[in-house]
Amino acid sequence: PAPAPATYFQQRVPVPEDRNTNRISLRRLWAFTGPGFLMSIAYLDPGNIESDLQSGAKAGFKLLWVLLGATAIGLLLQRLAARLGVVTGMHLAEVCHRHYRTVPRILLWLMVELAIIGSDMQEVIGCAIAFNLLSSGRIPLWGGVLITIMDTFVFLFLDKYGLRKLEAFFGLLITLMAVTFGYEYVTVGPDQGQLLKGMFVPYCEGCGPVQLTQAVGIVGAVIMPHNIYLHSALVKSREVDRSNRKEVKEANKYFFIESSMALFVSFLINVFVVAVFAEGFYGRTNQEVFHVCNQTGSPHSHLFPLNNHTLEVDIYKGGVVLGCFFGPAALYIWAVGILAAGQSSTMTGTYSGQFVMEGFLNLRWSRFARVLLTRSIAVTPTLLVAVFQDVHSLTGMNDFLNVLQSMQLPFALLPILTFTSLPALMSEFANGLVFKVGGGVVVLIVCAINMYFVVVYVTELHSVWIYVTAAILSVAYLTFVGYLVETGHCFSFSQNGSRIVGNFSLVFHTLKRF
Repeated sequence: PAPAPATYFQQRVPVPEDRNTNRISLRRLWAFTGPGFLMSIAYLDPGNIESDLQSGAKAGFKLLWVLLGATAIGLLLQRLAARLGVVTGMHLAEVCHRHYRTVPRILLWLMVELAIIGSDMQEVIGCAIAFNLLSSGRIPLWGGVLITIMDTFVFLFLDKYGLRKLEAFFGLLITLMAVTFGYEYVTVGPDQGQLLKGMFVPYCEGCGPVQLTQAVGIVGAVIMPHNIYLHSALVKSREVDRSNRKEVKEANKYFFIESSMALFVSFLINVFVVAVFAEGFYGRTNQEVFHVCNQTGSPHSHLFPLNNHTLEVDIYKGGVVLGCFFGPAALYIWAVGILAAGQSSTMTGTYSGQFVMEGFLNLRWSRFARVLLTRSIAVTPTLLVAVFQDVHSLTGMNDFLNVLQSMQLPFALLPILTFTSLPALMSEFANGLVFKVGGGVVVLIVCAINMYFVVVYVTELHSVWIYVTAAILSVAYLTFVGYLVETGHCFSFSQNGSRIVGNFSLVFHTLKRF
């Protein structure tokens, strides 16, 4: 039977010629514009928005420098992903399929799928909460979950109208987020001096374990593993003659410029959210918020207990407190921004899943079948919580999902760093010493952050069985990460570039035999 049509690549965007390569051509830049903005949507999903508002409420402006640093690291990783796709003509999952053995490859695929499903669950939660807020509670959370399932199928067929129209639609959703969260920013009017100090002074005065955990959460929320796979595939939508060295170099340059612009926009939107909650709600108590909500006649004042504990907010409570302090318009505009974040990121997440499945397993499913599978896996637990629990349980799932996605990061970082450092694969475009060392440092930092995140999360559960299970899983996790590091050192390609040779250490001998 004929294979199902490949998502997103039913047409290629032609790139106009420009003989003067010493200057930046706006016509050529416009032709390359699109993949970077689709990639940047992962930096604006509901999980990121919740991390932003909690950062502002718990630490004020003091962690903005962490957000800036995480976004800069994200840009460098996206640069590697784009270069791999442009230079090789293959995306990261396809390269993994060619160069890893069967068992490690399937394990790697499962890890990436876990990250995609976790992200998908956050997006469904965000959309369900947005529908609930927009309808003043008339649409229950489980109803919002069901609506999200149906409208995703509708939106996913937009690429039938052409690739550029699809990219324009995503651009519209990013614009909607910029306008809605920008409105909140202007309404609250944050202190610009404190904002700039928090962004460019890497210090957190008076911070404790709460702020440290939040800083770790920012890194985990911003750098998403499946986004590396996604971007390496999206860049293949442009017509680039890979046999022409100059054309490949030009494509790398324009994709980097476009990615920089896209992540700058996403960074500004994230700053809007952090600043709104830093200025409006940092240091406030539950009792203080309760009285303000009670005076304004808000039906949600019961969400805030009458005590002097520091206010804790999530996506749902964030909209409520904005409505209490700055009027109903602030609440509804917040909900529209969350809805745009959830809808856009859930579609790009589905594209990620399509590329990952096609690449790792060499399996081509129709979009309908692919969406049906991932949506079912993501929606089932979300729907059960929405039906049998309350909004607090639903938003509380985000903590677990952030830990889950943070744990999957090495399974994108190690392959992309390994393959973009191989001259046999990348020729003259292989990573230099600075990128190799810098990439290795980033991977070590990420692994350390992951271990810290897991220890903090697990110790709060107070269960011996969970401690034992987490310890066993941690050993297996670190073993697999070590295997990927080892193969990164041992990679050597035969002339057809499709085999691994080399001697692995005894620890990984069993895996190698598979």
